[in-house]
Amino acid sequence: MMTRLAVVLFNLGGPDDQATVRPFLQNLFSDPAILDLPAIARGPLAWWIAKRREKAAQANYALMGGGSPLLPETRKQAAALEASLAAARPDLTVKVFIAMRYWKPFAGQTAKEVAAFAPDQIVLLPLYPQFSTTTSASSLKDWEAAYAGPGTSRTVCCFPTAPGLTEAHAAAIRATWEQAGSPASVRLLFSAHGLPEKVIAAGDPYQAQVQATAQAVVFRLPEFTDWNVCYQSRVGPLKWIGPSTDDEIRRAGAEGKGVLICPIAFVSEHVETLVELDHEYGELAREVGCAPYLRAPALGTAPRFIGALTTAVTNALARPGGARPDGPWRCPQDYAKCACQTMGAAA
Repeated sequence: MMTRLAVVLFNLGGPDDQATVRPFLQNLFSDPAILDLPAIARGPLAWWIAKRREKAAQANYALMGGGSPLLPETRKQAAALEASLAAARPDLTVKVFIAMRYWKPFAGQTAKEVAAFAPDQIVLLPLYPQFSTTTSASSLKDWEAAYAGPGTSRTVCCFPTAPGLTEAHAAAIRATWEQAGSPASVRLLFSAHGLPEKVIAAGDPYQAQVQATAQAVVFRLPEFTDWNVCYQSRVGPLKWIGPSTDDEIRRAGAEGKGVLICPIAFVSEHVETLVELDHEYGELAREVGCAPYLRAPALGTAPRFIGALTTAVTNALARPGGARPDGPWRCPQDYAKCACQTMGAAA
């Protein structure tokens, strides 16, 4: 009898339409990984933030047709990964599932579907290449609380320097640059979602992993010697890691340069790429004379990226349980919040 393998892909999730924007936001800010407050204070504050931001968020989602494209994009990735795994491992019966953190399909529903599949083996695979307590750890904790079915689980906690990932980014950047006529005066910016400095100071490896991804991509792009890592999506009064993406666009404009932005921490098109990068930062670039303003696409179902996910799954099956990165990256020991240290890494 063939071994049954369930692969669970984790991502943020997004509202389906205008009516679900507010409950999505409330779910987001109710997560203790996002708002580190006692539950008695976090609940009311999450409700207030969601109410306050609802109209602005609805306007952003309206630019994408009313809702988020993240779930349809993730379904395409799941289908591509399932086909790739079926070809790579014909000895397995493979099914790929999706569990979103802040909107449907939630982990609870997906857990029931995985249990009904009755897998022998389970690989948990967050679609965040770089690990953070605010993303991958939150999703994995949510899954652990929800799943009570059969199967031996292994976790791919991150894959920031996996060859297929960095090859896919390099190919997307080069194609974008060449399609624009290979302009000489362009700075390559790797833009990632930012985090408060206190999260990194507490031992979160996210910033170090983002930097490692960017360096691994640039290694494949010798034509780009002018580059930097920057961070977007800052909210709230806390001091965030930097430099910010908008400041880097202003700096490039002041220096008479254009920019080519790569969404280095996002593997699917969604509000932070299609609205923040394309609309908001595109308008800023025009205002400050930063031209050309180019943006490489998110990886989506790029064959090299799907190949990286396939490799991550097959490598996970060949080792004992616990959490471990795929690819050459290993977190230094001073990152106390690294999944390898907190989730029982295999040797």
